[in-house]
Amino acid sequence: MTRLTPAPEWAPHKAVWIGFPSHPDLWEDDLEPARAEVAAFARAVHANGKGERVLLVAADEEAANAARALVGEAAEIIVEPFGDIWLRDTAAIVTGDGQARDFLFNGWGGKYDLPGDDSIGRRLAAQRHIPAQACDWILEGGAIDGDGTGLVVTTEQCLLNPNRNPALSRADVEARLAADLGYSRVIWLGEGLMNDHTDGHVDNLARFVAPGKLVIPEPDADDPNALVYQHAARDAAAHDVEIVRIPSPGRVLRDGEIIPASYMNFYIGNAAVVVPQYGAANDAAAVAAIQALFPDRVAVGLHADAILTGGGSFHCISQQIPA
Repeated sequence: MTRLTPAPEWAPHKAVWIGFPSHPDLWEDDLEPARAEVAAFARAVHANGKGERVLLVAADEEAANAARALVGEAAEIIVEPFGDIWLRDTAAIVTGDGQARDFLFNGWGGKYDLPGDDSIGRRLAAQRHIPAQACDWILEGGAIDGDGTGLVVTTEQCLLNPNRNPALSRADVEARLAADLGYSRVIWLGEGLMNDHTDGHVDNLARFVAPGKLVIPEPDADDPNALVYQHAARDAAAHDVEIVRIPSPGRVLRDGEIIPASYMNFYIGNAAVVVPQYGAANDAAAVAAIQALFPDRVAVGLHADAILTGGGSFHCISQQIPA
């Protein structure tokens, strides 16, 4: 089988899968607010028909009906059982050859073992008639970010974590990334954000916005991730990439606990770049900074507080299908 590097996220999309909050026992009081935030995200990506086709995935008929009521004609509703909405990590990765790579999934290192999450990738691919090749190692989509040239960025905390692939060395992981996804060069960053249950997914830390152009947050005052951002910028600087710094949300608390809030969890759609907002002082500045990076799209800031109670944001709940 021909192995082609996945297109960068800013390349044209045919469609996007977005997970819709479906399980009251997981979301509790945040269920309805999270549904409203996901629906707003779906509408922004659809962009009144100027964006890509939105495939909103609900786990059951109750959730599907709720999704229809919230998004109207902005999305196609798909009913397919899953454990939770984090399709960036559980859906298959569609590559440049029109096929998909479906990786093993173990609930982020055994933390959250929910029925359906280990098979939703191949089921969604089958629905779209996308051939999916099974890959026999654990990889979550949020753990990697590529620039379309064969360069990918990731973190040691996640991809070298013994709770994922304990038998694989750094060289083994690099070989798997090359064989299965065509990535020929890897930028290894160290730790991810504090209290991130994904063990440091890079899509909360550093994102490519153009070939060889990597965005990393600039620490805010009293930022709990100041050293994380500084070390990431230092490690990335050892490679032939341009580093752009944008504001960080700083210290964001929920019930007195630091949560892994990040503007890096933006989604790059055909017409819009959707940036999570947390009611932080730098919300507007982050949207403006990201708008400057994507002059051919509209940067849209949307609240993601309720979604973040589940552990992620807009990028985490989406997986694009390249055109």
